[in-house]
Amino acid sequence: MTVAQRISERLSGRTALVVGRAGMDIYPVPDGTQIEDAESLVTDVGGSSGNIAVTIAKQKCPVMLMAAVSDDGVGRFVTRSLAGYGVDTRHCHVTTGLQRTSLALAESTTESPDVVIYRNDAADLAITPDHAEAVDMDTVGVIIITGTALSREPSRSACMRLVDRARAATCPVILDIDYRPQAWASLDEARRVLSAMAGEVDMPVANDEEFDIISGGRGRGLAKELAANGALTLYKMGEGGCDILTADAATHIGIFRVEALKPFGSGDAFLGTITAALADGAGIEDAVRRGAAGAALAVSRRGCAAAMPNGAEIDEFMSSRTISGI
Repeated sequence: MTVAQRISERLSGRTALVVGRAGMDIYPVPDGTQIEDAESLVTDVGGSSGNIAVTIAKQKCPVMLMAAVSDDGVGRFVTRSLAGYGVDTRHCHVTTGLQRTSLALAESTTESPDVVIYRNDAADLAITPDHAEAVDMDTVGVIIITGTALSREPSRSACMRLVDRARAATCPVILDIDYRPQAWASLDEARRVLSAMAGEVDMPVANDEEFDIISGGRGRGLAKELAANGALTLYKMGEGGCDILTADAATHIGIFRVEALKPFGSGDAFLGTITAALADGAGIEDAVRRGAAGAALAVSRRGCAAAMPNGAEIDEFMSSRTISGI
């Protein structure tokens, strides 16, 4: 049985568990307005793990988010917004210290958008191994860990404990490398931790730059090694599409070209859509094609969680568009 088939089978009747950051996003309006010129702002929930979870929920697949949020209005905004999208927040824990839920201000433009992120003492990194122990693994169909959750303790140990528990329960694990340099104490630490975790999971996902970073410049070589060792590896190349790498084959999937409103959010929509498609029984190639459609829709809209597409939108989009062969 392939990795994709194992994920599909395990997700049948179970819930996807996404681990990592969720925060409040703020956007100046109208679209194209610079932050310093803003007279009006709109809010959304964001953060890579939050966005992935919302995407999965919008596509009618049960999903939980494991995160930590601050005990304030911003933290409550995040959990209530996630719940409003259909995400199970039972594992969104409230911190008791000085940690704060992340804030991000982002411009809705493709012309060198300014993105300002406040993550000092980030609350989402306060999840612990005890939180990992509290998860009922019998109900979990797949675990999705985003790389930033590995950047600090105690979140790193919580993720490692989840991987250990998943292995014991034969539950597949997906790792979205999601490398953010500002999250890590050093590049060497990021390289060591992320490359080690990539070798432990069933499905590592990253773009070509991220694979290069964690491998010291031999990104495609590392991606092929992971596949040769049994992983289902997704090697993303932006406008160049995505290579699906397994021990037996390499398959290329192109992109859907759209007029983008902003450059961020595509990777979250991509992975969330793939997960939901696998839960629905799709093969990996069809799932990645749907992921490409989800990514295209996400970058054509303002916001992050609000921009994540539902299944009907993806169906309609794919019925009227042709995927690029690049």
